[in-house]
Amino acid sequence: MKNLLDIEPVDAREELEKLNKRFPVVLTRNVEDAKRWLREKARGSERFGMVVSSNAYRLKPHAIDVRVQTDPVKWFLEGKEDVRSSYFLEDVATEFQVQGLELDWACVTWDADFRYTNVGGMVIRLLGPNGNVVKRGAQTVLDKCHRVLPRASKGMVVVTVSTAG
Repeated sequence: MKNLLDIEPVDAREELEKLNKRFPVVLTRNVEDAKRWLREKARGSERFGMVVSSNAYRLKPHAIDVRVQTDPVKWFLEGKEDVRSSYFLEDVATEFQVQGLELDWACVTWDADFRYTNVGGMVIRLLGPNGNVVKRGAQTVLDKCHRVLPRASKGMVVVTVSTAG
């Protein structure tokens, strides 16, 4: 993941080829495909869930709203029958809620606050009432946020969706 975030494509590809043998990592732009992948991969009591950046405000069109307070205790500990648990893939956890904790299978969802462009990767911060004011910078804070999001022991799906231009 480090090489991916550091925009080192050759090293990232090599690392992913080695990693995929024991830790599958897939990439998609479709949230529903990601949820389906998690449900298919998890066996028995293996825990899965969606984690996102606390700055991922533009995921609301995908029914992901980081402003909704998730109770991390319920999210991590409740069973498959509890709608507040990570298993339902309705409530998401942020980097603050997953700090030091791990899922078996994770869906890491990136918003427009982290994107790749034709000139390389860029961490941005969406500001303003419409979320359409882009502030470049704060690189180290947001970059660190995306480095702590991947918390999975068996595998992960990365979703890169963007509703911002």
